[in-house]
Amino acid sequence: MDLNGTSSKLGLEGDSDLQFLLLGGKLVKVRSKSWKHGRYFKLEEDCQTFSHESKKAFKQNHTFSIDDIESVRKGRHSEGLKKYTDASVEDLCFSIIFKGRKKNLDLMAESPEDVNKWVSSLEKIINNMHNLSNQKKSEHWIFSCIRKADKNGDNMMTLKEVKHFLRQINVEVDDSYAADLFKKCDTSNSDTLEGEEIKQFYEMLTRREEIDVIYGKYAQTEGQMSDRDLLNFLLNEQREQATAEDAHRLIEKYEVDKTAKQNNCMTKDGFLMYLQQDDGCILNPAHRSVYQDMNQPLNHYYISSSHNTYLMADQLKGPSSTEAYIKALMKSCRCVELDCWDGANGEPVIYHGHTLTSKVLFKDVIKAIKDYAFKTSQYPVILSLENHCTVEQQKVMARHLVFFLGDALVKKPLGDTMPTNFPSPEALKGKFLIKGKRLNKLDSIFTNNNVIEDGTVSEEDEAAECKENSQKEKPKKSNIKLDKELSDIVIYCKSVHFNSFEHARENQAFYEMSSFKESKAFNLAETSATAFMHHNMDKLSRIYPAGSRTDSSNYNPVPMWNVGCQIVALNFQTNSKEMHLNQGRFLMNGFCGYILKPEFQRNLSSQFNPNALTEGSWLKKKIFHVMVISAQQLPKINKEKQKSIVDPLVKVEIHGVQADNASKETHHIENNGFNPMWNKKFQFDISVPELALVRFLLEDHDTASQNDFIGQYCLPLTSVQNGYRHVPVLNKRGDNISSASLFVHLMLLDAP
Repeated sequence: MDLNGTSSKLGLEGDSDLQFLLLGGKLVKVRSKSWKHGRYFKLEEDCQTFSHESKKAFKQNHTFSIDDIESVRKGRHSEGLKKYTDASVEDLCFSIIFKGRKKNLDLMAESPEDVNKWVSSLEKIINNMHNLSNQKKSEHWIFSCIRKADKNGDNMMTLKEVKHFLRQINVEVDDSYAADLFKKCDTSNSDTLEGEEIKQFYEMLTRREEIDVIYGKYAQTEGQMSDRDLLNFLLNEQREQATAEDAHRLIEKYEVDKTAKQNNCMTKDGFLMYLQQDDGCILNPAHRSVYQDMNQPLNHYYISSSHNTYLMADQLKGPSSTEAYIKALMKSCRCVELDCWDGANGEPVIYHGHTLTSKVLFKDVIKAIKDYAFKTSQYPVILSLENHCTVEQQKVMARHLVFFLGDALVKKPLGDTMPTNFPSPEALKGKFLIKGKRLNKLDSIFTNNNVIEDGTVSEEDEAAECKENSQKEKPKKSNIKLDKELSDIVIYCKSVHFNSFEHARENQAFYEMSSFKESKAFNLAETSATAFMHHNMDKLSRIYPAGSRTDSSNYNPVPMWNVGCQIVALNFQTNSKEMHLNQGRFLMNGFCGYILKPEFQRNLSSQFNPNALTEGSWLKKKIFHVMVISAQQLPKINKEKQKSIVDPLVKVEIHGVQADNASKETHHIENNGFNPMWNKKFQFDISVPELALVRFLLEDHDTASQNDFIGQYCLPLTSVQNGYRHVPVLNKRGDNISSASLFVHLMLLDAP
């Protein structure tokens, strides 16, 4: 087995784009106006590591993994290239954008043809890696570890190299076990493993005993699973309403052995392939695309929403960036916040006022939003304006919005008459809504009463709270002068101050919405849950984190969703449990950023109270059985320490109404992140399944201090598939750890 045969595992043997990257070439790296240096870039032989030379003394070449790349952008689209290069070199520029907070790599090539070649070749290999089956990703990962362990690159492995390799893949074995495994595979008695011996070593290492047991139970046809055996498995274990056609489809799709496929049978390899792909995943495949009714009024949906969207880090001194908007929009965020202040040369800027955060031009942000708003989801994007500008610069804001967003900007209500309710996400596809202050009522558009000039309005609630935090005594509610042009493009999301639910019911139009500071919102959710839910049945509510969260930490969004709040704004730039819950909530329905609320949160006769459950359509008592069986190829937590191996444990958490919140955990497994097995059973009683999220958390056990985070996955309970399922493992940022998975058995049953 050739350790360098990676291109065949990627399905790219002899591919000209791959050969181009392996050969590499010179590019100019751009860091500032004066720092522009030529560097040689190339793809390493493992086909997953990129390297470029470093000129610093004692520094090895810089490397990064293909897995770390979020996207490749042609042209001067990054802030660095816009700032440090001239518009005349537009077609010589491209950027490599990384996941998380790693800085972009801004590059220039010698010709537009070179740029096209680099960008298309990189995109091909990224897509190829992305589309590899889990089994192929796993192989790819293991072989790259073998290659690293093969220190002298001779395609042979000594016992010492085997031990080094085992540490690389996060498994600690005693010397005698390693020697025993080595001896079994070293059939040539050469004291090295090569070719077929490495293949045998790999197969012994990656054998999944738990899969052998399940397969053995159902493979009743001459040692293989016939289509009938497979159907039996789908009906009995997976609890799917499957037919013989479904069994044939899975054999056709996943079976790797041609003879078995012709005989309508599934081998163990095919069975493992099925379990590791979408059909065998915990997330219901039907929920991976938009499947909900998208024709309900806008306020009937939870809307994925970001707070202080411009920040890349904390809100005291972190950098502001158009990149932060792009990242949020690419994660299907559908409501972004713009804190607008007067800037130099008559151009408004966005930053966190009265702090040391850097500034970014309002027009640059609007351009970035226009370019990236609908790449992941076609459903409407709300621009939540926090306006601190003078009338002169407000006029500039209005002009930029109208000019850059064009027909996509909603400038008047849909239809020819005054609406009495919100349009639907479907009716607003590809549209932008502005949330902000408005000088008059919306119906003035239809009564020719719309001749009002610039006027005065009360300051936005969040702006007032910022002042409150920076002053000792509570300031008087201040007013700001509002430009008529900016006022006129606020249609469905007019900001008004909240007095009480009763006042809102009697005085507020459906399009008049309030923003609630988290403490106020949590208090109302605790003391007036049903009234809050009824308020959200015909109006929008936006919740935002307290100004005291200077580290940009987040509050728990679940109690806010429990009372039907739609715009539950979180700091997307902060990797936290709360963001994992948000990602889990919006995972289904095609990850489009809109989730239809349960019927009992939309029906005015509903008396649902998440804090004190009574009989009603929401009460659908279930018993959720979870068996945590095993995990595969968990990442090392401490990569600096070669000898550090994880001691993994799994926590299973339920997040929903108060009565359903629960957490249970397995014991930890000593020194094995490669293939730990727990076989631990849990049971959860669920009262309101439609509001419940389930989260699997993997931690590295530590007796002396807090456990370290390894990975997690969160999804709505209603999207969980029964039976034997693989659970993807996501890192803190919410990106997939491609080789890792958790294997579980799940059963959601009606309570007796």
